[in-house]
This record gives sequence, C-alpha cells and structure tokens, in this order.
Amino acid sequence: MDVPATVAAIERAFVGVATGTAHQPAPTSLHLPSSNARFLPMAALSDADELASVKLLADIPANSDVGLPTQRSTILLSSQTTGETLAVLDGRIPTRARTAAASAVASKHLANPNSSTLGLVGAGALAVAHVEAMLTVLPIDTVLVWSRTMATISTFHAGIAHHNLKVVIADSVREIVESVDVLCTLTPAPEPLVHGRWFTPGLHVNAVGSRPRPEQREIDSEGIVRSRVFVDNLATAMEKSGDLVLPVSEGALGFDDVQAELGEVIAGKKRGRTSEEDITLFNSVGIGLQDLAIGRLLYDKALERGLGLQIDLGR
Repeated sequence: MDVPATVAAIERAFVGVATGTAHQPAPTSLHLPSSNARFLPMAALSDADELASVKLLADIPANSDVGLPTQRSTILLSSQTTGETLAVLDGRIPTRARTAAASAVASKHLANPNSSTLGLVGAGALAVAHVEAMLTVLPIDTVLVWSRTMATISTFHAGIAHHNLKVVIADSVREIVESVDVLCTLTPAPEPLVHGRWFTPGLHVNAVGSRPRPEQREIDSEGIVRSRVFVDNLATAMEKSGDLVLPVSEGALGFDDVQAELGEVIAGKKRGRTSEEDITLFNSVGIGLQDLAIGRLLYDKALERGLGLQIDLGR
C-alpha cells in the first residue's frame, strides 16, 4: 500500500463527484426481520479511473459472538468501456486504507494547517492506518490515544513506533477531545462516546467508526450542532449515518444545515473552514467511489508485479 498515492487518489475521487466526472448513486441497505445483519451494495462509476465498481459490505454484529469479523466485504472492478470484469478483491485492507485516507483528505482541507496533535478514540488497525495517512497531510508530532484495553494500545504503539511520535495514553475520551487539534473517532460504539460540550475552538473532528446504521452514533447531538458539518456524500449520510440522522430526528438541526460534501470544498465550490476558531466535523460514512479509487491502485500494482490469480470468466 502506497499511503501518499492512496490519499491523492481518494482526494481525486471526491473531486470527481463534485465535478460530475464520477457517479456515486444513493446507497441501498438490505436487511430482513430474521436478523440484525445488513448488506450494503456500494456502487460507483468513474471517468478518470475508467472503472465501474461495487463493494458488497456485510455488517453482521452477531459475528463477534463466534470470533468472526463483524464486517466483511468484497470489491468487484469492471472496465467502464467494455464491462469486462477486471478484478475481485477482499475488502478488508482496502476499506481500512481508503477510510483513513478520506480522514486525511478531510483534515487537509478542514483542519487548521498547523495542527500537530492527533487524538484517536479507538486503537485498532484503523487507528494505525489513520496515523500513517495523517502524517502525509499535517505536521503531526503527538498522538493521544484511548482504548478500552491496554493490549490494543500496546499493539497500536508497536505499529507506529517507527514514526518516532510522542504517544500519550489518555485516561478518558474527554481528555483526548479537550487536548487535540484533530480528533478521529474510530469505534463501533452504538451510543455517543464523544460529547460536544468537550469541543474546543479550532478542533477538527473526523467521525469515522459508527456502523452504517441510522440508529447508532459516536458523537452526541450537541457535538454535531456546535460544528460546521461536512459529509462524503449527503444521500449516503442521510440513509445510514446515525451521527447525522439522530440529531435531525431530534429537531436539533436539519439536513440542510450540512455545509457541503467534501468534494465541493476541494473543488472550490463551497467554503470549508472560515476561521481558526471554527469547529469542523467530517462525517465519514464511506462511499463506493473510495473503494473504486483504491481498487484502481491495487489492480494496477497487481498487474505490475504479476500478482493475483488470473481467471477467464468469458469461457
């Protein structure tokens, strides 16, 4: 994985939606009364990458009871010009990398450019990926991290040790929120762990970890109301982001209070941060175009290195 190339590809993908050179349809969430599982086909189409793609994401909380991942996904890449199936990829690592890259792109365009302290609520593999991505866009020298388990923090610390950053283990989520320039929430918490009353002027938040379910959230309504809110895709956020849907359902704000989609800010169509004192928040739900963008990078790299199993599906 080339982290700077991934960040650049995700940035181009956001611009593609804003300028009409890529198509990101509204999402669909498939579920039945027989279980709490949800299946989400995440489709996208891009001129720049010459690809159509779909990722089938399975979100199955009950998997944790039997020691299996609660989210699994598979990405299918097809040629935009011929419709030929080009690749099938397991979605685990690509999703992690593109999610962290999206947070980095949002931080590049919404955080104060001199931001040097990074806060991570959650210390799993996604936290390591966020450090890697954030170092490509901001002068981060200190990381504050919180997790429910010290074993997870130890693994995280080992994963970023080669960057020689100052790492502070926080005693509470509040300590992190009140101490950092950029905050990333990376947990599947169904109820808010982060409260808006802790937000300080100038803070930028990447709200990342919540499951794609409108009834779950990491950040309370006050946090959303106090922030200038930006989304990856408004239709997606309205369908499956509890961080946004719940405060709207409470009457705390409306969907029209969302400032812009991130691509509109990058393309110069909408304003992002307006002052050093602004509190900005990127509601990162995840869109199929991000999977398409990183799929293009991985597919090209696989061809270059002669990796993968080639199968002629036309026979």
